[in-house]
Amino acid sequence: MDLQPTNTALPVVIDRPQLTMPIKNYQDFYRFYLTEHHDLKCRRLHFLGSSLGLLALTTAVLKKQKRYVGYGLFAGYACAWVGHFVFEKNKPASFKQPLYSFISDWRMYYHIVTGQISLFDHAKDRFPH
Repeated sequence: MDLQPTNTALPVVIDRPQLTMPIKNYQDFYRFYLTEHHDLKCRRLHFLGSSLGLLALTTAVLKKQKRYVGYGLFAGYACAWVGHFVFEKNKPASFKQPLYSFISDWRMYYHIVTGQISLFDHAKDRFPH
């Protein structure tokens, strides 16, 4: 999986692909996943939830207390689900394909951190291949 940035801009309006679940090819799934995260508020909530999850995991390791893992999972999923149900108006992709969705969440997180996907302006999105 190539995680290098590209210069191909995402269109402002993303066509939602008509795909049959389950999607067998991960690249096709990730393209679908990005269309399910077009709303910027939803993206920001995903990023917040994943960041809180990382913080909780770090805390669990440092304090040697497993309960923080649960807090991290709760924070991550709560933020993501609010983003989907309230702002994106769709069901989380994790309901459809949990493993691909989990991988894609962290891939999208990486693309946000590296500036390939914006939390504030669709014009700054660069389609990650």
